[in-house]
Amino acid sequence: MQNKGLIRVFALIFGLVCLYQLSFTYLTNKTEDEAKAYAVAQAPTDADAQDRIERTYLDSIGANPIFAGITYNDAKEKELNKGLDLKGGINVILQISIRDILGGLSNNSTDPAFIAALDATDEAQKDSQNTYFEDFVTEFEKQGGQLASPDIFANVVLEDKVNTGMSNSEVATVLEGEIKETIGSAFETLRNRIDKFGVTQPNIQSLGDNGRILVELPGAKDIDRVRGLLEKTAQLEFYTTHYAGEALNYLVGANETLRTLVAASEKKEAAVAQDSTLDDNVSDLLKDVDEEEEEQDFGPLFKIFSPNQQAVQFSQVPTVGFAAVKDTATINSYLRNPAVIKQRPASLRYAKFAWGVPEEGADIVGLYALESNRQGAPYMDGDVVNDSRQQFTQTQQPSVGLDFEGQGVNQWAKLTREVAQKGNAIAIALDGNVYSAATARQEIKGGSTEISGNFTVASAQDLATVLNAGKLPASAKIIQAEEIGPSLGQEAINSGILSFLIALSLVLIWMVFYYGKAGGFADIALVVNIIFIFGVLAGLGAVLTLPGIAGIVLTIGMSVDANVLIFERIKEEIRKGKSQKDAIKDGFNNALSSILDANITTFLTALILFLFGTGPVQGFATTLMIGIATSLFCAIFITRLFIDGYGKNGKSLEFATSMTKNLFVNNNVDFLGKRKIAYAISGVLIVGGLAALLTGGLDAGIDFVGGRTYTVRFDQPMNAQEVEDALVADFGSADVKTFGADNQLKITTKYRIDETGTDIDAQVEQQLFTSLTPFLPSGMTYAAFAKSTDDKQVGKMEYYMVGPTIADDIKKGALFAVIGSLIVVFLYILLRFRRWQFSLGAVAAVFHDVLLVLGVFAIFKNIMPFDMEVDQNFIAAILTVIGYSLNDTVVVFDRIREYIKEHGSTRGFGKLINQALNSTLSRTLNTSVTTLIVLLAIFFLGAPSIRGLMFALIVGVIVGTYSSLFIATPVMFDTVQKKGLKEEKEEEEVEA
Repeated sequence: MQNKGLIRVFALIFGLVCLYQLSFTYLTNKTEDEAKAYAVAQAPTDADAQDRIERTYLDSIGANPIFAGITYNDAKEKELNKGLDLKGGINVILQISIRDILGGLSNNSTDPAFIAALDATDEAQKDSQNTYFEDFVTEFEKQGGQLASPDIFANVVLEDKVNTGMSNSEVATVLEGEIKETIGSAFETLRNRIDKFGVTQPNIQSLGDNGRILVELPGAKDIDRVRGLLEKTAQLEFYTTHYAGEALNYLVGANETLRTLVAASEKKEAAVAQDSTLDDNVSDLLKDVDEEEEEQDFGPLFKIFSPNQQAVQFSQVPTVGFAAVKDTATINSYLRNPAVIKQRPASLRYAKFAWGVPEEGADIVGLYALESNRQGAPYMDGDVVNDSRQQFTQTQQPSVGLDFEGQGVNQWAKLTREVAQKGNAIAIALDGNVYSAATARQEIKGGSTEISGNFTVASAQDLATVLNAGKLPASAKIIQAEEIGPSLGQEAINSGILSFLIALSLVLIWMVFYYGKAGGFADIALVVNIIFIFGVLAGLGAVLTLPGIAGIVLTIGMSVDANVLIFERIKEEIRKGKSQKDAIKDGFNNALSSILDANITTFLTALILFLFGTGPVQGFATTLMIGIATSLFCAIFITRLFIDGYGKNGKSLEFATSMTKNLFVNNNVDFLGKRKIAYAISGVLIVGGLAALLTGGLDAGIDFVGGRTYTVRFDQPMNAQEVEDALVADFGSADVKTFGADNQLKITTKYRIDETGTDIDAQVEQQLFTSLTPFLPSGMTYAAFAKSTDDKQVGKMEYYMVGPTIADDIKKGALFAVIGSLIVVFLYILLRFRRWQFSLGAVAAVFHDVLLVLGVFAIFKNIMPFDMEVDQNFIAAILTVIGYSLNDTVVVFDRIREYIKEHGSTRGFGKLINQALNSTLSRTLNTSVTTLIVLLAIFFLGAPSIRGLMFALIVGVIVGTYSSLFIATPVMFDTVQKKGLKEEKEEEEVEA
């Protein structure tokens, strides 16, 4: 090997750089451990106080040097980033409403063709891969209208960009630019909010052109607060209120109208119940009906709505009445009923009914009647606010101070003057919810005011943050979310480290056992490789996830493959009678082609996985790609340095031990002669798997079908079926499985999955808690069930939600990833081996392996005692299996190509292939054994969330090893022509 000195210097510098990058992680962890210990000492039993003290401590020392002039803040920015599954936190994908953007650009047009196109686009998006705007243009063309109509986009909003003479395609070009600009504005608004939230190492990125924005906040614990920060449109509005007494008079009449509308259907239901009851309990049922009728004497509205008694006596108070949060949707539907709206008096004709904000821990909200006009406009909006800040009222309650600018100063003075004269109130509403409704005794000049209400310091800070960051130009809804508690993340770290250390130890021991001192040198290179991987991850700012750790551990198993290839070639050269020096030189040279081909094919599948995957799946692909690159360097150069250095003084180096010296020597297995038996066995297994797939199918995870999944831990072992029965009764749809320990369940439901928004998620979670209350510790509150803490042991540990629209996109993206990887690999092998028969054999083996893995999951999905859902992690496993299978196959093909080049067809093509298979058998089995050792360690000791992924990889490694020997090469043999290979040999001789 030439330039050894240069390589040695490069390896040393690269290693020192990696250790330097990792030192920031060490310093950060050390400082945070000290902060945690200090917080525990200050508040031994108060977890919330500990969090506050720890944050305050770290903030106070952030700018202080902690080592060699490095501050904690500097180290924190450069530490190895941990993903949600290791640190806890929240990861969401927000959908910016393109419909809202189009509505705003049309000046809120009510044109029938425009509205019909929007409705049709909403429906088309459920299974479309186009952007919302692309589908909108298609649907609008079907309506036969003109986008440049004065009633649509040729309006005051776009007067400088759209005129009535423009074609639909010209207007579409303008709109596309406006939409991109608006999404960019939303992105910056969200970034400003997140930057002020205080979470370290946040990640926010735009996903394509469809208005989707990914937000990752590792370490965030107050999940509800984060959700509010992200989804608030920050539409600040100021209204005057109607007198509550006036609104109550209207609601009394509305209640009577609703009573009439509901009575007929209720009587019909009661009659059906009486007619269908023919047993001895008839009288009891009739008694129940009578009791229901007595309860309904209040009427449908007042049965769930309580009038404000102060409003009955003093009609000028602003709050009309109160209701439970869970009943607000029903009351809203009553108030939107056409018959009820028709009864409105002239004074309330354009009134807007809006709910307040409940106090922390309460579920009762007040109703307000707000004065508005035909367009529903407020008296003034938040565009005139110049600054906002968290402050305190005179009674030391948290509040938000506002300063107006420009016309806002005069508008505020006029508003307060009118309210002081009328005696009503000023309602300050954010995103449709009334935060405060206060009277004004006199005109307020100076352009400042205060929003007071049911605030905590944190919620007041958040409101000030979103107001300062600006309002979103369109509504944002969470369509995919993942929440992981910090205690579950710490458990994942512990299990990941344990599986990592055990897998590493087993591989190190195996290499020394099989290759002796040479194996020891390979072990040193492997340890160096691990330092390189973590150093590169830290240097690139990549995020380490649980699947990422699995990718690193898998790299440990696969990285020895290059050394195995080299050592086996060296042993072959020694058996040919060459000197140790020449054998080492030729062994490295001859193995290089196989090593490169095998690793490039695996790298290509990892690259496709990275491009099509999201979140943890990308973490898996990232570590796999980095691991492949660093392991190549370490195997080819680092190991060579040690081997050459050991043998330079004439020392003898055995590449085997006394127990393994004669293993797999002079193999003479007739693989091709057994190919028909292998075809038959594979055919039976594939048919059985396909039958299971067609009859029972796979256990599709919510990644592909949509839904909500909760990981809930209890204080005792649980019967999954008993819990499922209870949830089905309340949700109508629920699937419950034991997840890891027998006191931990994975609960999946599609209940209300078509509805999105923080309020819907909160209602579903509240309902889940209510349904699980009989199984939870006595006295456990909803807050304790839902809140994330560092030492949490009972309650909601993890939450994952995927909306139906994005689930369809994920499913199609996964399909494209698998098909794309097959096409890329086919073309690569065709390029390298210049025969389509080689590509056909490789792809046939890959299809064989994928079908068998799918069949195993279809057959055993309800048998295995662990989760076997097919989700994004499973797709990662499938692509890894493809890469591994190709790795094995390419090594064999490379040896066949070498033999063809050396011997042509003089030995007989079948004998030549058998010889190639036998010569690589030691390498094939060695690599499989080390990889399986690693996978089994992760499977038994790793986190439950990746157990299905590991099982798929274990099955894949087994069938991949089998297919490289009995499927790929035989298929190639059965399709190739000897004449063509002979011509190839002649062409290569001419070129040489």
